[in-house]
Amino acid sequence: LKLKTLPSSVHMAEQKCISVSYCLNPADCRSPYAVTTSELLLPAAALFVEEGHQARGAEPPKAALKMPRESALAMALQILLPFLLAGFGTVSAGMVLDVVQHWEAFQNVTEIFILVPALLGLKGNLEMTLASRLSTAVNVGKMDSPTEKWNLIVGNLALKQVQATVVGFLAAMAATALGSIPEGKFQMGHALLLCSSSVATAFISSLLQGGIMVGVIVGSKKKGINPDNVATPIAASFGDLITLTILAWVSQGLYSCLGENSQPYVSSLVCASFLSLTPVCILVSCWHPASHSLLFSGWEPVISSMVISSFGGLILDKTLSNPNLAGIVVYTPVINGIGGNLVAIQSSRISTYLHFHSTPEEVPAEAQVCYQPCLTFCGPNHRSAQVLLLLVIPGHVVFLYVISLMKSGHTTLTPVFVAVYLAAAQLQVITLLCVADWLVHCMWRKGKDPDSFSIPYLTSLGDLLGTGLLALAFHFLWAIGDRDGDVGD
Repeated sequence: LKLKTLPSSVHMAEQKCISVSYCLNPADCRSPYAVTTSELLLPAAALFVEEGHQARGAEPPKAALKMPRESALAMALQILLPFLLAGFGTVSAGMVLDVVQHWEAFQNVTEIFILVPALLGLKGNLEMTLASRLSTAVNVGKMDSPTEKWNLIVGNLALKQVQATVVGFLAAMAATALGSIPEGKFQMGHALLLCSSSVATAFISSLLQGGIMVGVIVGSKKKGINPDNVATPIAASFGDLITLTILAWVSQGLYSCLGENSQPYVSSLVCASFLSLTPVCILVSCWHPASHSLLFSGWEPVISSMVISSFGGLILDKTLSNPNLAGIVVYTPVINGIGGNLVAIQSSRISTYLHFHSTPEEVPAEAQVCYQPCLTFCGPNHRSAQVLLLLVIPGHVVFLYVISLMKSGHTTLTPVFVAVYLAAAQLQVITLLCVADWLVHCMWRKGKDPDSFSIPYLTSLGDLLGTGLLALAFHFLWAIGDRDGDVGD
């Protein structure tokens, strides 16, 4: 098979409805163009095709590849275990946050709470987009070759480290601004602590979770499991717990240096050390075609979603300023994490569907009409949306029971509390699934890879919706008298 690079002058829209030309013998190769398999997932990727020409014995890729078919039961069984693992991971993160909120660093530098949704959202911005891209690559056969597989993996991991470091730095700047402007004062020591804590946490947690994610996807391929169903939930299984634990320890350690030991320069050194690794990751990412394009085009969703998540953090920070609502903290990672996990699965599945059934900038006939919310649960991907929606209430009931069993948080479970909490969670997921259906098709119609562009927006919107609805729920419960031993005791 002889491959060459596709000229930029050949537009993607001109490539539809024609077959790929294969050259089994270089001497017989008539097509002057081809594309490397690692380029399929890039926003500007296209397959060169020669109309009416096909080498003897070769099959067009679309004929060779078939969309994985799954029953609702098989889909639910594949999703269930990763969903529960991810849920227990978010429960653990909530318990950790409930404990560390009383640490000196969190008590005296409250802007750290603004960082929490933005840093936990990195799993949506980076881990889940990595999982979705690699899952799509597996399903369309782009990881069958060992060389192409490792090109995709190494390039995407290097890209992810660059994005994690930059987003961590920008999240610290946003947290400093959102925390300082309302109070009208700026503290340099706190700003340095936020910056170093955020950058260190983002870099370390992204590196650990990226390695786990690659192992999950490669393992899923070997076991014959659809990675779309398991990769994105497992990406968040222990992601929240890892990220929050690292943030807590780094913040507390740097706060100790800032206070008792009077060593404020430590924060600057930590921040500079991790930022200095960024050029190395940029070079590695540039060497791999699978990540080179995204290195320059993939920043819009990452930065935008960080800003959206930061506003969710601001809601959390202001809610916690009222001691009567302290119980919200243990449930915030749970409702945000579960909503983000479910919508990421749906987004990844819709993206895979579009890769199989249409070309970029064109959508299937059923999606060409004006978007209608009912199509989310009755359209081509309705079965997965219905399965995911059915998991919300049973899943949250299990997680609420675990939190109560562990005697974590400042709340007890009353029927009113459970009903209000489940209503907020259900409304969050319904909204996210509808937005996902519209957003993924919108990105595809604009020629953007939804694996890279849609999930960050969706998970950050999940953070904002989850925190906002949860805050409203706790205010409502306090107003109707479900308090004292129940809420905010």
